[in-house]
Amino acid sequence: MYKTFFKRTLDFTAALIGFILLSPIFVFVMIGLFFANQGKPFFFQSRPGKNERLFNIIKFKTMNDKKDTLGQLLPDSERLTKIGAFVRKTSLDEIPQLLNVIKGDMSLIGPRPLLVQYLPLYNETQKQRHNIRPGITGWAQINGRNAISWSQKFEYDVWYVTNCSFLLDIKILFLTVKKVFISEGISQDGEVTMEVFKGN
Repeated sequence: MYKTFFKRTLDFTAALIGFILLSPIFVFVMIGLFFANQGKPFFFQSRPGKNERLFNIIKFKTMNDKKDTLGQLLPDSERLTKIGAFVRKTSLDEIPQLLNVIKGDMSLIGPRPLLVQYLPLYNETQKQRHNIRPGITGWAQINGRNAISWSQKFEYDVWYVTNCSFLLDIKILFLTVKKVFISEGISQDGEVTMEVFKGN
C-alpha cells in the first residue's frame, strides 16, 4: 500500500513544501549560474523513469559548454565552474528535481535515474531498478554515492526496490542529509563525475 499509493502522496506534499521553503536558495543559485554559464542555469536531459518511460530531468547546470579547437567539449574537470563546484559539493544542483517529483516523474527516494543509453546494457536483475519511480536520493547514494562501483550501485538499487518501506525512506532521508553535510561520495577518486557504465 505504501509503495503504490502513500509514497506518491508523501512525495508530492514534501516536494511542494520543500520547493517553497528552498525557493530563495533556488533563485540565488539560478542567478549565479546564469552568469557563470552564459545564460544557461539549468541542465535538461532525457532519463528513463518508472517502467523505462522517458522524462526530462532538470538540474542546475554546474559545467559550462566550452569546446576545444575541434569543436569537442572540454573534459568535465575543465568545464566545472567555481560556483558549479560549490553547488555540486553541497548538492544544491538537485533542488530543481523537486519539480520532477511534483510532476510525478520522480520520487524523493528511489534509484537514481541514469542515462538512456544504459538501458540496453542492464541484465534482467538490474532492470528491476525501473519497477518504481527514480529518486533524488536513494539507498545507493547513502552507501557510497558516486564513489562505489556500478555493480554495487545496482545491487543497492534492486535491494531498495524489493524492500521499499516508509521507515526505510525516512532512514535514507536522514542519512542523505548527513552525507550532504560531510560532502561524502560526491565523485570517484580523481574524477569530477561518475565513470561511464559500459555494461556487465
